[in-house]
Amino acid sequence: MRVLVTGAQGCIGAWVTRSLRERQIDVVLFDREAGGERLRMLLPAAELDRIPAVTGAVEDTALIARIVREEGVTHIVHLAAALIPFCQAQPVEGALANVIGTLNIFAAARAARRPVRIVYASSAAVWGPEEFYGSGKVSEQDPLKPQTHYGVFKQANEGNARVFFQTDGISSIGLRPWSVYGVGRDQGLTADPTLAMRAAVAGEPYQIRLTGHMDLQYAEDVAEAFVRCLLSDLAGAHVFNLEGAVVTMEEVIQLIEELYPSARGLLSCAGPQVPVVCRMDGSALRSKIGGVPQTPLRDGIRDTLERFARLRGV
Repeated sequence: MRVLVTGAQGCIGAWVTRSLRERQIDVVLFDREAGGERLRMLLPAAELDRIPAVTGAVEDTALIARIVREEGVTHIVHLAAALIPFCQAQPVEGALANVIGTLNIFAAARAARRPVRIVYASSAAVWGPEEFYGSGKVSEQDPLKPQTHYGVFKQANEGNARVFFQTDGISSIGLRPWSVYGVGRDQGLTADPTLAMRAAVAGEPYQIRLTGHMDLQYAEDVAEAFVRCLLSDLAGAHVFNLEGAVVTMEEVIQLIEELYPSARGLLSCAGPQVPVVCRMDGSALRSKIGGVPQTPLRDGIRDTLERFARLRGV
């Protein structure tokens, strides 16, 4: 078994790499840039330096095909993507990374002429605002109504994955995270809860740029969900919601202050609510893929604060 992790320098990519290496699984890292700052937060430098890494753009069709073929890749965790703000400002470039890049992953799996299993990051952004769905949880059977280019791109990826299974027999699972938090999450608007935790440990003021409810999902749990989907033998083209803890930003601040009392008075929140329904039903994933963890929010925040403290040498 040899796993290609795209977007390996990102938050989920770093946690996925850590989970795979803890299982002694061979990994090849791929990202647009070298560096490894987030990876070095989670893996010992000596361990990380032994992992082969390739730098390039996921929209480079020939490069992706060559990596899958020449590196003997049997499984792919595809996480490389441009985030919502970039896709809104630069939709053409965003589509190249998010749609063409994902097509390249599936096309490379087909061209390998051997079974290659794919698990990829879709997104809760495929949903629309809460008022489109009512008060209950949304399931995989509810209609998708994305309100951003990013969400539309992710919806396209889910459809293309389905076609690749129908025509080429490539099995895949797409997971729909909402707001991932934890060490290594430092980009995107929904990174603000994690940035508030980091600021609390640093003793610095921070204002979360959002209000209202969010579904917070601990990075270690999200990575474990990706890995367990990768190791499963579930055939077909599946898409599953990821479900975490739905809380307001005021509740997040209160929890941080309770767990790290020196941060009292440093944190605040202001701004809009994310226009994506946040009450998702994660039961389909739990029924199809066993052992997917769901760390209680208080425990996840505590662990994140402790990790930031250790990184600062506190």
